[in-house]
Amino acid sequence: MTANASIRSVGDLSRHRIYIEDVYPLVDGGRFPVKRTVGEEVEVWADIFRDGHAVLAADLLWRREGAEKWFRVPMALQDNDRWRATFTPHKPGRYVYAIEAWTDAFATWRRNFLAKRDAGMNVSLELEEGRNLLADLRPKQPEQARLVREASNRADLVENQAPLLSAELAAAASKGQQSDLTRSANFPLLADRPIARAGAWYEMMPRSQSSIPGKHGTFDDCINRLSDIAALGFDVLYLTPIHPIGRVNRKGRNNALGSQPGDPGSPYAIGSAEGGHDAVHPELGTLDDFRRLLRSCADLGMEVALDFAVQCSPDHPWLAQHPEWFRRRPDGSIQYAENPPKKYEDIVNPDLHGPDNERLWKALRDVVLFWVGQGVRIFRVDNPHTKPFPFWEWLIREVQSVDPEVIFLSEAFTRPKVMKALAKLGFNQSYTYFTWRTGKDELEAYASEITRYPEREYFRPNFFVNTPDILPFHLQTGEPWIFQARVALAATLSGNYGIYNGFELLEHEPIPAREEYLNSEKYELKVRDWNRPGNIKAYIGRLNRIRRANAALLQTSNLRFAQVDDAEVIGFVKESVTRDNAVAVAVALAREGPRDFWFHFGDIEIGSSTGRARVKLIENLVTGERHVLEWGGVRLRIDQQQDPALLFRCYT
Repeated sequence: MTANASIRSVGDLSRHRIYIEDVYPLVDGGRFPVKRTVGEEVEVWADIFRDGHAVLAADLLWRREGAEKWFRVPMALQDNDRWRATFTPHKPGRYVYAIEAWTDAFATWRRNFLAKRDAGMNVSLELEEGRNLLADLRPKQPEQARLVREASNRADLVENQAPLLSAELAAAASKGQQSDLTRSANFPLLADRPIARAGAWYEMMPRSQSSIPGKHGTFDDCINRLSDIAALGFDVLYLTPIHPIGRVNRKGRNNALGSQPGDPGSPYAIGSAEGGHDAVHPELGTLDDFRRLLRSCADLGMEVALDFAVQCSPDHPWLAQHPEWFRRRPDGSIQYAENPPKKYEDIVNPDLHGPDNERLWKALRDVVLFWVGQGVRIFRVDNPHTKPFPFWEWLIREVQSVDPEVIFLSEAFTRPKVMKALAKLGFNQSYTYFTWRTGKDELEAYASEITRYPEREYFRPNFFVNTPDILPFHLQTGEPWIFQARVALAATLSGNYGIYNGFELLEHEPIPAREEYLNSEKYELKVRDWNRPGNIKAYIGRLNRIRRANAALLQTSNLRFAQVDDAEVIGFVKESVTRDNAVAVAVALAREGPRDFWFHFGDIEIGSSTGRARVKLIENLVTGERHVLEWGGVRLRIDQQQDPALLFRCYT
């Protein structure tokens, strides 16, 4: 290296004196977007410092992805070189944010001048230095340039120092000289509709909504049930696949290999001569009927979520039209879906890694966009962990570039890191292990895991209490208290939760020794009396009304567990994003009772950042009964046969 080259290198390095470190929030150093909802304040922190004692200034910048104009707001120094600012996205979509920092030469002069003047020193030269500094500044904004110019031209600075020390001049001069301006990388953020953060989901199989035994349900039958579902306070009506069902290798009742005449088959064996993923099952109705269902839901304040399952029946039209999209075995037969030792002979999977994967990916994207075109804005994705990660990152971005209001729920019951990876790649919500977490310690550990940093920045849990595939062992007793306890836990621990229809009727008959429903409606038509005695519809409706009235329950991140002196009672406090609502919850986890216990709030504080205080009073959200805290806690009683959950509004 030549001497000149060395000098140039040193000179270049000398301009990089400012460090921007430990930016918060980030996901994997900015590789994946942080998630927020529209109207939710995004708080950004960073450590910003340089050598020496000069005064720094910093701005937080943000814009919609692809936009040219940046918005900016000054960052404020908190303490120990930690700076903070906020911005609020007002539309759904992808954003980027960044940080700029520079040495504020005029603020440095001003600080030093005041220190010398206040110490009684002669500051005449310092005044001249200030004037000269201002003369060299070139603010970009006309009004700022005018203030700087007028101050530098004043002849009475010795007698009248006030104009030189005004806050207005300090702000105008701050960006007049940014020779060491340093900028961070651009960091991604995804702003979703509020329903991505909080919603109550009701899952049902449309074909089982008929009131006539043996009759296939229709979209009109679904519409007839909407007022009842809306009265329970649900926000999302989630429909299992509504497409034509294959006839080749159709499954019979209870997953039998052979079907009998009249067996409807599994709705997840998608496709037949009547059409594929962009068609509706003829017995459900027409596309016009489906659009009427969407409008009817909207009239009641609900949305429809559709199942998106990337799989086909052996007689799906794609197998004849695009045989290259499917993998064949050495004997020429198509590879059926399997999860050894389980086999799914009625399903084949497209080969998303295959030689024609580009056209296949686009075809699947177009399927989603087709339903978006019908008015669907929420999709529950079946088993995404069995498909390529790059496919999901691409597909979600492609769809949301057309309509940023579309939301994807990941149904992946798999290894924790894979579930989290899917959330990072773009899924707006995720299924969780809540379904199997029953003990106090494991519930607290799991909820703490998914609400810590950085998981809380990208992983939005959706706590389903049951699914068509999963009847947990703890529900198989059929006891009302455990159904109530589980739905209360789901509805209060998580901003998003769901039930699969029949839960409200305490359906609990399993295949012996398995976590699956006997006589599952995945393989047969069912007719139910939705008002049969013993149901817990009123209980679920009350929970949803309490959720809607308390913003603390409509989010998941602000969660703190309380000390409860009973190993079979879990207690926690949740606060709203805006910190103006707090709810305390206690839920019994065992049938033995009633249970008397001490709920200790300890050092849990609630309220705004400037006025946080300990809880002093709680009010029962069901009965209105009030309890004044003594010694930092309160003695409570739960009678599981009446209600296994207590919910309280907290006051300071």
